[in-house]
Amino acid sequence: MLFRSVETCPLPQDSALWALHRPGDFIDGYRVMARYSPRQAAEIAMQFPVWVHALMALRQIIMWPFGLKGAGTSKDSIAIFPVRKETADELVLGFDDRHLDFRISILSRDGYIHCATWVHRHNWLGRAYLAVIMPFHILITRHMLARVARHARSSRP
Repeated sequence: MLFRSVETCPLPQDSALWALHRPGDFIDGYRVMARYSPRQAAEIAMQFPVWVHALMALRQIIMWPFGLKGAGTSKDSIAIFPVRKETADELVLGFDDRHLDFRISILSRDGYIHCATWVHRHNWLGRAYLAVIMPFHILITRHMLARVARHARSSRP
């Protein structure tokens, strides 16, 4: 199975995302066994296949009339996501929007790479958007981490 190496796992409590989290916010967590820095893991994970780029382009077209932001330009970004915070153990990516704010955490801990997404919805459009994209979010996140696990296995001596 493609995702057998990906575990659903609570995000470690010292992640920067927990400082943002409020009641009603969305937060998830997954992990795979891999020994990479957070930036290395993010760069591997976010080498998106064509089907993910197609979904993101479709998202832009559909959401443009509603004012949902697309990829921002940032001096430091990975894929389309600006870097918000970086430490030796954690990389936080994401941006704020009129309808929702979101962050992605890539955290390295005890031989695992954790990936979590936090979303704070501002209004009904943010709630509706998150509900619609949730199946795609889960699929893409698990695919990202499976890519990290495959890369780690293929890099072993």
